[in-house]
Amino acid sequence: MRITSKAMRASARDERCTLGILGVCNERTDTTVLCHLPNESHGLARKSDDLSACYGCAACHDVIDGRVPWPSEEKAHAEWYMRRAQIRTLVRMVEKGIITIKGVAA
Repeated sequence: MRITSKAMRASARDERCTLGILGVCNERTDTTVLCHLPNESHGLARKSDDLSACYGCAACHDVIDGRVPWPSEEKAHAEWYMRRAQIRTLVRMVEKGIITIKGVAA
């Protein structure tokens, strides 16, 4: 089952970048989109599911998608940046009511 959600994608509008890659992030909320992170649900010409995503500014998105190289001092931490951003984004989506978790008090 492929998980896609217009609400999740739209929720990135005007959000802060959750990637925050040092030396890259432009911190511009007007460029933030839902950036898809690599996982087993993606393949050639296919994005990952919307659960494997984060809020990213245009500059950080370019790095994640490989259009711009990782800064040499941060490349070793790429996986950490992506997973931290994914969790930050999921928490924000829960706060916004886009994702609900059974048993979690509002």
